Amino acid sequence: MTTDNQYWAMSSHPEGMPNKENFKLVSEKLDEPQFGQILIKTLYLTLDPYMRGRMRPGPSYAPGLKIDEIMTGEIVGIVEISNSKKIPIGSFVRSRSGWTKYSIKSDSEVTVLENSSHSISTSLGVLGMPGLTAYHGLLEIGKPKAGETLVVSAASGAVGALVGQIAKINGCRVVGTVGNDIKARYIKEELGFDFAINYKTENIEKKIKEFCPNGIDIYFDNVGGEITDIILNNLAYKARVIVCGQISLYNATKQPIGPRNLWSLIRTQSKIEGMLVSEYGDKKNKVAIDRISKWISDGKVKYKEDIVEGFENAPSAFERLFTGENFGKLLIKVSSV
Repeated sequence: MTTDNQYWAMSSHPEGMPNKENFKLVSEKLDEPQFGQILIKTLYLTLDPYMRGRMRPGPSYAPGLKIDEIMTGEIVGIVEISNSKKIPIGSFVRSRSGWTKYSIKSDSEVTVLENSSHSISTSLGVLGMPGLTAYHGLLEIGKPKAGETLVVSAASGAVGALVGQIAKINGCRVVGTVGNDIKARYIKEELGFDFAINYKTENIEKKIKEFCPNGIDIYFDNVGGEITDIILNNLAYKARVIVCGQISLYNATKQPIGPRNLWSLIRTQSKIEGMLVSEYGDKKNKVAIDRISKWISDGKVKYKEDIVEGFENAPSAFERLFTGENFGKLLIKVSSV
């Protein structure tokens, strides 16, 4: 028996902003899974900024996509056929299957999702890679202390929103930068940030000096560009800068110049460190997920999901990551259980 499948492949390398012309929909037939394998029906697939980096022909921290290769990414799905002794039919799993409706994976390549009071979609967001990124980046590198001031860019996004909330749990004063007033109200009124800056309408440097009169102890950088330049000029003594993402630069057609103000690290004796969540092992990840899950249950952490219905909408939804249109963790709902 075979299964009819469709997947999205990269048809060309984007020049600047990715668009629907960079993708093509491919149909195929999948054979039955072999011994130790399972057939997964995708329920949700995630869209994340790092995927844009994988579409570049140049070097990156992971191999780039080749033309006609399936778009990379994680999914959560349900096991429809199993030839595995470990994973029965009906199990919910997370897998790096990519943008596909169905996939066949070895039972060693997937993570079985434990029973939880939270939606399975959270395993791609607040209880998945974005949540782990926020947790490890802030706590392992930022090392927040009560009374310190933290600034996080893209503060209403899947990573930034959790960074700010964990910082508040740890007693920090939190400032977030966002791209519109709706997001500004959200991070202040719903997530409990102390201050919000709309970088599109407000003078960032003026607001940073107003909200951070004693300097910035921790900066969690998801954006890069002008915001980061301003932050580096306003660091406190022994500040920590976590470079998680550079979304403002992902679609640049020319190599950006800078930063040219690293002298501020000397002046303040601060450190700057890039991070990849893949560097943290299963043991630390389990502790992180358990803690975040409890924070959610206790009402200390809130999350927002931006769910787009329909597998066919993945390429157009992907563009929203780079225009600021998405609000929360961006997911594609592919099918129902």
